[in-house]
Amino acid sequence: MLLSESRKVFRPRLKVGALVVHLVLLVLSITALVPFVMLLSASFSTEESLGKNGYGLFPGEFSLDAYKFIFNDVGQIVNSYFITVVVSFGGSSMGLLIMSMLAFALSRRDFKLRRPLAFYVFFTMLFNGGLVPWYILITQYLHLKNTVFALILPYLVVPWFVLLLRTYFAGLPTELFEAAKIDGAGEWRIFFQIVVPLSTPALATVGLFSLLQYWNDWWLALLFIDDRTLYPLQYLLYTIQSNIDALSQNPDLNMGVVIPTQGVRMAMAVLAIGPIIFAFLFVQRYFVKGITLGGIKE
Repeated sequence: MLLSESRKVFRPRLKVGALVVHLVLLVLSITALVPFVMLLSASFSTEESLGKNGYGLFPGEFSLDAYKFIFNDVGQIVNSYFITVVVSFGGSSMGLLIMSMLAFALSRRDFKLRRPLAFYVFFTMLFNGGLVPWYILITQYLHLKNTVFALILPYLVVPWFVLLLRTYFAGLPTELFEAAKIDGAGEWRIFFQIVVPLSTPALATVGLFSLLQYWNDWWLALLFIDDRTLYPLQYLLYTIQSNIDALSQNPDLNMGVVIPTQGVRMAMAVLAIGPIIFAFLFVQRYFVKGITLGGIKE
């Protein structure tokens, strides 16, 4: 009897509470996906069907007019994608390296200039020189107008990201650094072989935020870029939308051609957010842990 009972396979019971939580999360996930599906559907709909039936999960009348309008100059779209990719990934990589090294220095209690540098970083979050002096500095003194560096340097070091990384680095055990010094490791080796591997969630989170900032930016191009070969994707889409608004307000200029205004807006949103979703999927396993930077102190 005891032997037969011992042979019974104990299966874990599915708790009702866990099932309810999973169902609620499933519903919320589907709800979050609905706007993206409607966005994609609207981009493949005709202007008439959007005006008559509104937005739905499926196109009322399938049409590629919006994408044909945007890809009227394919070379410009491809070039803008290339500029955006170079600026986003190059700028976020360099910025993450510089900000992490600065944050590591600020987190070390034995660094004599820690407090003055921390005050300097924090001060720039509260005050700045203004738009006009900043524009003069970029164009007249640094001579960065119509260069890729004008799109990279202004966001290279973000004080808020530096403070987030400093908070995370300050929570690392100092015993590891002391043991590494005893073994003959220098500051560079401690940073790249000890601090960086232990700080992957924080670095991935800040890197994603920096990447999103570069990817979604059109303000710097509006200020400093006049050469169309250097237009990033967001600024190119901004100019297309401005041209559409101008044509819609002046019907005599479009010579009777119907412009898919709503469809073009949805298609531009698809083109803008599509590639960056893959970057989020790449770092999403670190994102949840890294988003709580500074929220828990032991």
